This record gives sequence, structure tokens and C-alpha cells, in this order.
Amino acid sequence: MSTAEPRYCYRHPDRETGLSCSECGRPICADCATFAPVGIRCPDHAGARGGKKPRQIKPPTVRRAEGVALATGSAPITKLLIAANVAIYLITVEQGGGGLNNPGGSLLYRWILYGPVVVHGGWYRLVTSMFLHANLLHIGFNMYALWVIGTPVEQYLGRARYLGLYFVSGLAGSAGALVLTPHNPTLGASGAVFGVLGSMMILEWQITGRLAGNAMTWIAINLVVDFVYNGFGGAISIGAHIGGAIGGILITLGYAHWRSGRAQYGQLGLEGVIGLVAVAAASVAIAYFKVRGYQ
Repeated sequence: MSTAEPRYCYRHPDRETGLSCSECGRPICADCATFAPVGIRCPDHAGARGGKKPRQIKPPTVRRAEGVALATGSAPITKLLIAANVAIYLITVEQGGGGLNNPGGSLLYRWILYGPVVVHGGWYRLVTSMFLHANLLHIGFNMYALWVIGTPVEQYLGRARYLGLYFVSGLAGSAGALVLTPHNPTLGASGAVFGVLGSMMILEWQITGRLAGNAMTWIAINLVVDFVYNGFGGAISIGAHIGGAIGGILITLGYAHWRSGRAQYGQLGLEGVIGLVAVAAASVAIAYFKVRGYQ
């Protein structure tokens, strides 16, 4: 059990929070936070883009909520996930023997998602398939998106919640792929990435009051590209994208501590754990009921 002391927004002392300004280190609530490329900013530093630097304020002597690394502007889990995806891709390239743009081999065939083999002891493929990629463009786009989108979301949610978001959203994406295209071999991290996008959409809505933000734009553009590309004979898994986004939205809503109709993100509570377990269980159940006829 965490022994970290609760922290409260310096502008709203009644609101518990796990967020910190990346400039001064003071705790801030979701309403006071502003996303920036280098981290989260408080209202006093939100406009700092050069020129005269605002007066530095000594951070208060409080303990940071466990797992939250906003003041450093770092995203270690995102970096670790990217490194794992790249390492596995290089293994499949080596095993495939077809060059850097043509992975294959035993690992890829054991880990890829395919409905008829999932029900025969291949349930682990719901997770392992999210670490496989078909070519350089595939992994390049997914890892770029994960870096750009995952970094601020990890900084906002904290490491533990972000890690749970990534894996359970990926699980929901696998379930979505099996629902729409159970007979098509599926691989890629895009289900998990769409889960992070769905999470960002909810965070933007809770901060700005509008759903039509950057995340919604990314989701809409990518879904249009999915349908157009598949219409010309492509093989993008629309089910994985939709399933991952829905999973990320539900998980982020479950993470929030709701007080007086307002969402706040402090430490991971029981509601967040229940939300993760519920989405994961629902994803496995959906996959099971879809593929049980292949027994």
C-alpha cells in the first residue's frame, strides 16, 4: 500500500491531485493543467514560450504521488514499450531472413492473432500480437504515434495507470479485430495506440470541456484512412482500432475520481483497478464468444 501523502492543487486546496507543473513543481488539478511539449504547466507558467522567464517559485515540500513523474517531463514506460516493439521486430526480421522490411519466422507465427487458433490454447495471442509488425512503415508509424501521443498521456496518468491502459486497450483491440475479421491474421500495436488516443480524448474533454480536440481529430482522420485504404484492397484492422479506442475511453473514465461532477486524477484507486479488470474481462469474453465456434 502506498504511503505517499495526498497532494492538493495550490489554487484549489479542496482538490486532491497527482499532477505537478513541470516548471515549478507545484501540485495542480486538471482544471489548472495545460498540456505542453515539455510536460504539464500551471497557470503561472502556461504562457512561457521564450522571452522573459516567469519568476521561479520554490516547490513545496510535499511528497509526489507514487508513479507520477510529471515534474521531470519524462515518459519511461513509453520509451520501454517502444524499445520492446523494436527489439521484437528485429528478432522477427532475423528469423524471417527476408530483409529489414520483411519479418517472419517462428516467433511471428506463434504470436500473431488468428481466430481459429486462439480458441485452441492461443489466448496469449490477444496480447503478444500487439508487439508484432508487418514492415518498417507499419512499426515506424505506430512507434511515432506512440511517442507523440503516449508521452503526455503517461505524464498525466502516471506510470502504473498508463501501463494498464496500454495493455488492456491492446487486449480490447485484439477483441475488436476478432469480432470484425476473425479469419484475417492480425498484428500490430495500433489497438493499444488507439487506446491511448481514446484516453487523450477523454483527458482533453475533462480539461477543456470539448470533445473535438487533437485526439478526436487523430481518431477521425485515422478511421477515414482505414476505410479508404481497405476499400482499395488494403488490410488495416478497423476492428482493432475501434476496439482499442473504446477500451481506452472506458479505462480513463474508470481511472477518474469523480467529485461534484468533476474528474480528478490522484493515485490509482479501487475504481480504476475495477475498471481495468472489467474491460480486460469483457475483451476476453467477447473474443471467446466470437471464436468458440472454431472448437
